[in-house]
Amino acid sequence: MIVPIRCWTCGRPLGHLWEPFRQRVLKSENPEKVLDDLGVTRYCCRRTLLAHIELIDQVLEYSRIETE
Repeated sequence: MIVPIRCWTCGRPLGHLWEPFRQRVLKSENPEKVLDDLGVTRYCCRRTLLAHIELIDQVLEYSRIETE
């Protein structure tokens, strides 16, 4: 849903790396190179960023309360 603030396994802060990672990958950069440049070396942290799917916009559509 929302990018994890910390790695699920080791607890390293990752939230601040999501935007730069996402922007560079959307510009067709190699994700492996981007993670190396950002200093993400642990495989658990790499997995957390690589496997993340942003679903918050889709979930928000269903959480609005309509008033009559």
